[in-house]
Amino acid sequence: MLEAELYTRARELQELNERLRQAHSREREVALALQEAMLPAPRQVGHHRAAVRYRPAVGALNVCGDWYDLVDLVGGDRIGVSVGDVVGHGLAAAGVMGQLRSALSAASRVSAGPAQALDVLGRYAHVIDGAESATAVTTFIDCDRHVITYSSAGHPPPVLVHADGRTEFLDQATDTPLDARPDPIRRPQAETTFSPGATLALYTDGLIERRREDIDTGLGRLADALRDHRDQDLETLADTVLSELLPPGGATDDTALIIVRL
Repeated sequence: MLEAELYTRARELQELNERLRQAHSREREVALALQEAMLPAPRQVGHHRAAVRYRPAVGALNVCGDWYDLVDLVGGDRIGVSVGDVVGHGLAAAGVMGQLRSALSAASRVSAGPAQALDVLGRYAHVIDGAESATAVTTFIDCDRHVITYSSAGHPPPVLVHADGRTEFLDQATDTPLDARPDPIRRPQAETTFSPGATLALYTDGLIERRREDIDTGLGRLADALRDHRDQDLETLADTVLSELLPPGGATDDTALIIVRL
């Protein structure tokens, strides 16, 4: 009787494990479909090619809360490049990410500048469950005038590597996270110039933050990697940056990276 009981329990455990495996497989398929639908594929914007990379945290599904976006803006050779970060992992965070990315993509096309686009996105984030403490940074790049206009809602600063190797952090227009302002208070905006051949990188904090390490160390490491390898083609440069900055076993936070050659 004892052997029969143990055999029955073993079969029940085996069947339960199989159901869990199938459920995990279905969830992973949903995650992959969400990632493909919500994050734009690498493509050319205007006359400029961009390289994008997305790495989920170790142990997470293939989609999380980090996102990137590229849009063509009206009025000459102008493009918009953005990244953002939603707190959390898994399908819930991915759903919020998709809403915010789509909203900013639409707002960028009709806004006078990046600050106004983030104003609109912030008001939208305030009514979305799960958007608490979400961050984003967006840049409007005018390639005719060689000017980058940018604004940040609590996000790490983009890095501009000039053609001569000088690095510049776009950190002069940083404000609170998206949902921190229920009332429409205009966010700051700044601009900088560049010469043809410059490289612009936007990213999320998983690329630069490490436990027990000052964030400035990670920012410096990123700037050095972009400067030292700026002559590489974009796809190789993106892979090089990830290999030099991410831990060998993977990061404990999600990572999104987008690099544009100007």
